[in-house]
Amino acid sequence: MDLTLMVVLVIALALFFDFTNGFHDTANAMATPIATGAIKPKAAVLLAAILNLVGAFLSTEVAQTISGGLIREGEGGIQISPVMIFAGLIGAIVWNMITWLLGLPSSSSHALFGGLIGAAIVGAGFAAVDYGVVVSKLLLPAVLAPLIAGTVAYLGTKLAYAITRRQGNSAAPKRGGFRYGQIFSSSLVALAHGTNDAQKTMGVITLVLIAGGFQSAGSGPAFWVIAACGLAIALGTYSGGWRIIRTMGSGLTEVKPAQGFAAETSTASAILASSHLGFALSTTQVASGSVIGSGLGRKGAKVRWNTAGRIGIGWLLTLPAAGGVGALAAWVAHLGVAGIIIDAVAGILIILAMYMVSRRSKVGHDNAISDVDQAGEVVKIKRKRKKKKDRLEAGL
Repeated sequence: MDLTLMVVLVIALALFFDFTNGFHDTANAMATPIATGAIKPKAAVLLAAILNLVGAFLSTEVAQTISGGLIREGEGGIQISPVMIFAGLIGAIVWNMITWLLGLPSSSSHALFGGLIGAAIVGAGFAAVDYGVVVSKLLLPAVLAPLIAGTVAYLGTKLAYAITRRQGNSAAPKRGGFRYGQIFSSSLVALAHGTNDAQKTMGVITLVLIAGGFQSAGSGPAFWVIAACGLAIALGTYSGGWRIIRTMGSGLTEVKPAQGFAAETSTASAILASSHLGFALSTTQVASGSVIGSGLGRKGAKVRWNTAGRIGIGWLLTLPAAGGVGALAAWVAHLGVAGIIIDAVAGILIILAMYMVSRRSKVGHDNAISDVDQAGEVVKIKRKRKKKKDRLEAGL
């Protein structure tokens, strides 16, 4: 297949992945303010889409981690071809759609990294991947960022409740002000999501341009790449994010405004700091860690370890599973033009089949719940029992 045509095909596929990333992840930024009534759903999704677009222009450190660090450069240039990048994207998109259909908590970011790594190993060998970068800028942030964000959210929630607690027999100060603060904190999360997740697709497009010889090695993403990726993730947020928010379950509806504000602020801080340092982390994992931490910071909270274990399994499976799909797609692509056509047709058919199944199936708590919404279910809040007098009065 003509090299230019292959590069164009990969760019189109990368932008489609960016679109799926938008509806798969970004709605989580606006989940809690919608649940607490701080902002209307449609306005929330539109705001998140705009801020994702703005965030895409704020930094390119993460993009350069992917385009110039993840895959090694050899004497003849970067050690991966556009065909292998195409196969890696197939792996990422297919795994993204599978987990979306099954309601399995996952990371779009790790799906992308897994697909690229699997395809690179099949196409150029194990030496093509810089495992130092994988550990330092992918795996360690995946472990540390949710823990740090969760700890900050825990302390923030404790502080919020301590400041606004009852004094003696006097009326409790209103905590409703946090509801309006959530508009700001959720907006900050959406902005941070654009600075991190949109950059990953920028890095992939820059990588294929370098691999195809259209851009020099070590250079960052061009302006048109930044703009295209920002628009793709924003459109995904507006179209698909609306559906995800509308079908949320009961997890985040139990989160109070003070908790939501603490969780969103810690999430945004962690993501923005990581973007500045070039860490390509999972925004879903960070947001989930923050929600769990904020729930634990509220008095009477208990952890539902079964739900926490399910979320953990989803996180652990994504990187190797997407890598396996990417490796399989890369192996098929080695057949030449016929292999590329088989990959493309198979990918389209799988996506269409999953979409049709999702349309027939009941959309509910088990198969279309937001990842961060499930994190809210990890924490069980012990409810205060009504006084005996109140119960007697209620029965009259």
